[in-house]
Amino acid sequence: MNVTAVAPPRHLGELFVGFLSIGARSFGGVLPWAYRTMVEERRWMTHADFTETIGLCQFLPGPNIGNASIVLGKRWFGLAGSIVAFLGLMALPFVWVLALFALYADFAATNPVLRAVVTGVGAAGAGLFIGTAVKLGRPLAKKPAALVFIVACFLCVAVARFSLLVVIPVGLVLAVVAARRGWL
Repeated sequence: MNVTAVAPPRHLGELFVGFLSIGARSFGGVLPWAYRTMVEERRWMTHADFTETIGLCQFLPGPNIGNASIVLGKRWFGLAGSIVAFLGLMALPFVWVLALFALYADFAATNPVLRAVVTGVGAAGAGLFIGTAVKLGRPLAKKPAALVFIVACFLCVAVARFSLLVVIPVGLVLAVVAARRGWL
């Protein structure tokens, strides 16, 4: 990827349209489109900044990109930016979900093809999510300590079935200590 200077949005209108385009294209998952829009297309932020922002937003309750829209809107334009970015992100999906639910509720019970389409869309969304996770994880793969944290968190949550309410704070403290010692 070419390294070019980042240029955050210049005004609230650009911020709104940027997040509106993310929300409009985000069938099956927002993260891939958010990355593509903010890092690759509009160059509002670097890969590292995006990864750090998403890491913070995953720690917070609520939808990750919804949180990111609020954080980034605030960073660039204060409270007004938070509101504008969040509304831009959620405007079209809100309308589409209501409309699609109305149609789906009427036809899903009697139409196996429609149920199959919804299952296929879910699989495509999972593929997009996995692809973005690989993009975000590439820089971490060069850091052995980061890989240890990833594997340890996975094992604690997925295998040992520890609560995220325990794993996240413990992982956060250990990551801060590791970063201060230069391991991450």
